[in-house]
Amino acid sequence: MMTVHIKTPLGPARIRGDENGIASVSALNTEDITYDEVIPEVLEDCAYQLREYFEGKRQEFDLKLNPEGSDFQKRVWDELLKIPYGKTTSYLELSKKLGDVKAIRAVAGANGKNPLWVIVPCHRVIGSDGSMTGYGAGIWRKKWLLEHESPYKQQSLF
Repeated sequence: MMTVHIKTPLGPARIRGDENGIASVSALNTEDITYDEVIPEVLEDCAYQLREYFEGKRQEFDLKLNPEGSDFQKRVWDELLKIPYGKTTSYLELSKKLGDVKAIRAVAGANGKNPLWVIVPCHRVIGSDGSMTGYGAGIWRKKWLLEHESPYKQQSLF
């Protein structure tokens, strides 16, 4: 498994993967990182596409993914991939799409274990009341990502 650390507007991120695909992308809660100058070939496209996303030049990722998880978690993550850029859904709606409204807690748990930060857009899932519910990378990152994707940009008053 190859690893690379890259800079993002939300702090450092770690990409892990191999010839079978990208296994994980994680936001790191430290600035004490040595960024890699050379990106392993199997991770280059992921790093490039993430850079394009953060620059506002990419709305969808085209990568071979290989996350580790249970069959249920993978079903949830596949459903997350269907949430369009700039849109949100609720945990309840996600549960309904998966065919079991009573599975809302399990869906939320699988959402929270998503190993592919940004690429599998778990940040697009919010509470039924529109609230910013838990987010492993930090609510401040979730808000930033949703604002970044919003078609309605905040205008400066000055």
